[in-house]
Amino acid sequence: MNYQDVVFGRRSIRAFKQQAVPRKVLEEVIEMAARAPSSMNTQPWHLHVLTGEPLDRIRAENTKRMLNGVPPSKESRGIGSYEGAHRQRQVEIAVQLFEAMGIARDDKEKRQDWILRGFRQFDAPVSIVVTYDRVLQDGDIAQFDCGALVNGLVNAAWSHGLGCVVNSQGIMHSPVVRKHTGIPDDQVIMICVALGYPDEDFPANAVVSKRRPVNEVARFVGFNEGGA
Repeated sequence: MNYQDVVFGRRSIRAFKQQAVPRKVLEEVIEMAARAPSSMNTQPWHLHVLTGEPLDRIRAENTKRMLNGVPPSKESRGIGSYEGAHRQRQVEIAVQLFEAMGIARDDKEKRQDWILRGFRQFDAPVSIVVTYDRVLQDGDIAQFDCGALVNGLVNAAWSHGLGCVVNSQGIMHSPVVRKHTGIPDDQVIMICVALGYPDEDFPANAVVSKRRPVNEVARFVGFNEGGA
């Protein structure tokens, strides 16, 4: 694939074939992702690549806590409830997904099942937990750098025929993740990425999220009318 095909072809994948991803392929993807820019080349990130029994234990306990109403215990700060245009975009993608899956607005059972899929990290064969060095926690740059890494990760995976979805539900209970992975205390758990070979028969995997046009995203200052 060329870069344009990767960027415009990539979409979030929420169902995966139960097919193992070879470690060599994962290493190639991570090597590409690790070329992401970081502040003064500090590279504050760490990737904990999970599969098999440790990942299944996280899924099970994460889901159990959610069903039992245990409050979230994420280490990364969330924004709470979105409002205005941000809320509108959030609703738009939810509508797209639910329409693709045939989930009615009043179908509580199917909506609950959809939420639980997230807590199971969409049953992906691989989960990559992204952390950064705790000594950098008081600033914002390390988190920014990790975002660049994750962008590189999902694009590199797509170029290798793999799909991803960036998933905060999978690390909603950070103590569970720590217990089953041995992530050291001097790292902050930021996010996780579910990864695997896409299940092309799963309707939601065909959903492409809408993006704002360039004239809404960017302001051009100091350019001539012709764009020069």
